[in-house]
Amino acid sequence: MEEVNSTFTSLEMNPLKSLDEWEDAVIERYPEPGVKAVEKTKEDYRNYDEPARDTVKEFYRLNHTYQTLDFVNQKRADFLKFDKKEMPVWKAFDFLNELVDDSDPDTDLDQFQHLLQTSEAIRADGHPDWMVLTGLMHDMGKVLCLFGEPQWAVVGDTFPVGCAYSDKIVYPEFFQQNPDYNDSKLNSKYGIYEKGCGLKNVHMSWGHDEYVYNMLKDYIPQEGLYMLRYHSFYAWHREGEYDYLLDDQDREMLKWVNLFNPYDLYSKTPIAPNWEELQPYYENLVKSYLPATLKF
Repeated sequence: MEEVNSTFTSLEMNPLKSLDEWEDAVIERYPEPGVKAVEKTKEDYRNYDEPARDTVKEFYRLNHTYQTLDFVNQKRADFLKFDKKEMPVWKAFDFLNELVDDSDPDTDLDQFQHLLQTSEAIRADGHPDWMVLTGLMHDMGKVLCLFGEPQWAVVGDTFPVGCAYSDKIVYPEFFQQNPDYNDSKLNSKYGIYEKGCGLKNVHMSWGHDEYVYNMLKDYIPQEGLYMLRYHSFYAWHREGEYDYLLDDQDREMLKWVNLFNPYDLYSKTPIAPNWEELQPYYENLVKSYLPATLKF
């Protein structure tokens, strides 16, 4: 583990201008939002004055090179013990707000305000309260950056490890630099898995999706857990890849993942929600589903 970590520390860990810059590339690849919570065109989002964002490409080079099966297993063993920190739920949002990034051109709001915008958009459309809570909590896993994790191990499109990479994953050419790419045990269609094994038995690339799913897996319904765990798995829910690994539950849950994603990507506005008005509702919501403290 020490040798692996020392290798990572020698890399450029922060290629993105903003932690969420990768979402810009997602919007460009998938311009049909489906559900728009606010009146804002996709051209208005992530508006940097540079037409070519080489930082995103470099981000995925690092992501695809170093997200190996061994790396994922190491991170799961380390972070899924949830022994780094424990705090009340509302203090956890303060902790997440340490990730405020002045370089994000979409909003001057902190992370909590963005989560409120997402959850309020979901609530405005009349969805169940557990889905509103999912919107509120979906980016909580980004606290991984506060534990020293590099950006490429926190955000980004996710994908299975331990089997062949789909060519529908963004920048698939970078997988050729991944050690698993030439490992005969890991580069076949099924790799270490079996046909129809179900996504619950598939190791996904490491990041905030997998982390927050494990954090909340005992507290919200299965539909919400799929939203948390797979909302960045675009090769599946946008490209239709990896069907041979799915089980019947995965196919049933796909509609919920597709329902959630536009609220995450398209709910940012410069107008902050009125927390004084919203506080009683959200305090009751959180109390209804979550324990008094969260473990990180």
